[in-house]
Amino acid sequence: MMTENTSSDPLSRQAQLFKLFTHPARLAILEELRRDEACVCHLEAALGLRQAYLSQQLAVLRAAGLLLDRRDGWNVYYS
Repeated sequence: MMTENTSSDPLSRQAQLFKLFTHPARLAILEELRRDEACVCHLEAALGLRQAYLSQQLAVLRAAGLLLDRRDGWNVYYS
């Protein structure tokens, strides 16, 4: 009998990671950041998405450990 997956289960963690990649905006952000680090204002111009929406998606990717961020003055740069 199978037990319910928990977040500590390697397959469950892997499934959660794959779920992050099913969102088109997140994929676009990651593709843009593959080229070079960028701030939200750069991503907004490059992807044509609103700043608030990008910030939400960046927070999801950062919480999953897929992004690094650094502050430079008022700007936060993601890589």
